[in-house]
Amino acid sequence: MNLFKKLAGEFIDIIEFLDPTQNTIVHRFERYQNEIKNNAKLVVREGQMAVFINEGQLADVFSPGTHTLNTQNLPILATLKGWKYGFNSPFKAEVYFVSTKTFIDQRWGTKNPIILNDNRFGMIEVRSFGTYTFKIADPGKFIKEIVGTSGTFTTDQINDQLRSAIVTRFTDSIGEANLPIETYAANLNELSTAIFAYMKDDFEVYGMDVTKFLIENVSMPEDIKKEIFELSRLNHVDLNKLMQMKAAKAMEAAANNPSGVAGAGVGMGAGFAMANQFGQAMAQGQTTTQQQQPMTNTPPPIPGAIAVSYFVALNGQQAGPFDLEGLKQMTTNGQLQRDTLVWKNGMANWEKAGEQGDLTPLWAQTPPPLPNM
Repeated sequence: MNLFKKLAGEFIDIIEFLDPTQNTIVHRFERYQNEIKNNAKLVVREGQMAVFINEGQLADVFSPGTHTLNTQNLPILATLKGWKYGFNSPFKAEVYFVSTKTFIDQRWGTKNPIILNDNRFGMIEVRSFGTYTFKIADPGKFIKEIVGTSGTFTTDQINDQLRSAIVTRFTDSIGEANLPIETYAANLNELSTAIFAYMKDDFEVYGMDVTKFLIENVSMPEDIKKEIFELSRLNHVDLNKLMQMKAAKAMEAAANNPSGVAGAGVGMGAGFAMANQFGQAMAQGQTTTQQQQPMTNTPPPIPGAIAVSYFVALNGQQAGPFDLEGLKQMTTNGQLQRDTLVWKNGMANWEKAGEQGDLTPLWAQTPPPLPNM
């Protein structure tokens, strides 16, 4: 039986490899006792390289094509074997077929969350995942550094090592970028490009070439994500109107609650009066509770009359707009004076209240300042 295997091995004169899996990076051509006949045919297909190893030493490398194995086509192996005048008997050598095609859709991701120190949110945990593609650029170096003596080497066997290198580079890159956490989604392309440059150097050590690297997502805890969404909405919301709306809803809810303010006999009218005072307090930027002003019955504006509506500068902040009745009340309280800055629609700039003709009646209600004694 052993003699039959030996004779069968010696008569194998075609060396080739067809990959049925599509994920094999390296395959060692198996023969009986590694014996190759003189003038045997080596078939290397497109997307492959054939590497000859002699007693652990890298010898000749063949590109795609059909090659006749003899001393002319095996110059390095002939030197290692000491063939000076050719040979006629079978010789021993290991033949590795290395796939040089691009291996696409390789997945990577962070097994454990990465801890970052954000300027606004403090220490937070993020996770990320994406894809990358690679190919073998130097078959001899790849066999020496990664494969070793393995008979077959697939993408599954190297993915863990490559993922570790990618996650390390990802962690370093986002730390050095020092970007606010809410801007990661808008900068995935920039982060991918930065990490891609690092990865090419890392993979080159193994005889590999990274052809593409993409970050698909950077995720964060749900509470941080919710807070970021709320902050982004506030940048597009009129806070003055928002607080007035919330106050009105709160008063309405209290009026409909039998055990609340309405049940105590105050009623809807008092509730809306409180909401109106609260809205004015927010507009004027005050933080202390104002005393409730007595309610007075005033007639509605005369039909066809033009309503006066001014914004008033109070404590360095814009308040209003206020109608004539509101301005009268502010004059009485001393909040509105002649040199107080005001503005209404149609004015180019803020001007003093005392210079506005339609506000002249306000000063007739108050005595002039005392002369210097």
